[in-house]
Amino acid sequence: MNKYYMILDKILVLGKMQGNKKGNIRYLLNEQLVLTPADLLDIFEGHSIARKKLKNELQLFMQGERCVEKYREAGINWWDYCGAILVNSYPSYFEKLPPLLAKINREKRNSKNYVLHLGATGVESNQAPCLSLVQFQIDDSELVVSAYQRSSDANLGLPADIYHLYLMSRQVELPLKSITLNLGNVHIYENNIEKTRSLISGEETVKFDLNV
Repeated sequence: MNKYYMILDKILVLGKMQGNKKGNIRYLLNEQLVLTPADLLDIFEGHSIARKKLKNELQLFMQGERCVEKYREAGINWWDYCGAILVNSYPSYFEKLPPLLAKINREKRNSKNYVLHLGATGVESNQAPCLSLVQFQIDDSELVVSAYQRSSDANLGLPADIYHLYLMSRQVELPLKSITLNLGNVHIYENNIEKTRSLISGEETVKFDLNV
C-alpha cells in the first residue's frame, strides 16, 4: 500500500465524523505525509491521476489565468461551479511562483526565505485555496519542498496537490530529496467513504463525487 493509500486507510479507521456546509466528513487533524522520489513513483504508478490536465492547470495558475473558460478549453471542468471568473483563488497566488522559482535557480541559496504564502483569511473568494504555504529549501544540494494545507479532500484534492508540488519541484534545477505535506484537516466526504474502500481494495475505475 503506497503512502497515499495509507493516509486514506487511516482516515477510514481512525477518523472522526464532522458536519459542514458541504456535507458530513470523516477527518483527521494535523497529519503529515513525507514523500521521497521513490514514494512519488509508487503513488503515480499505483493511482490514476489526470496528469495532463493537472499539468495544464498548474501552467494556467502560474500564468495568473482567472477565466474559467480557459480551463474548460484545456479539458478542465471542475471549476465550472465557480462561475466565469476565479476570484482570489489559486491563480492569484500561483502567479507568484515563476519569479520565485527563477530566483531559486539563479541564487541557489539555502535560506528559508523561499516561502510562498497562498490565501488570506477573510478575503472574498469563490474557491479559497486549500494550500496555504509552500516552502522550498536546499539541503546538501538537494531540494526539500514543504507545504501546509489548511484543508485537504483526501479523494480529489490531495492527489492533485501532490502532483502539483511534484511539478513545481521539477522546475527547480536540483535533485528532489523530499516533499512533505502538513495537513491541518484531511478528510473523506461521507458520500465517498464506500468508494474509498473500493479504491484501496484494488478497484481502479472508482469515480469520486465533488462536494462544493
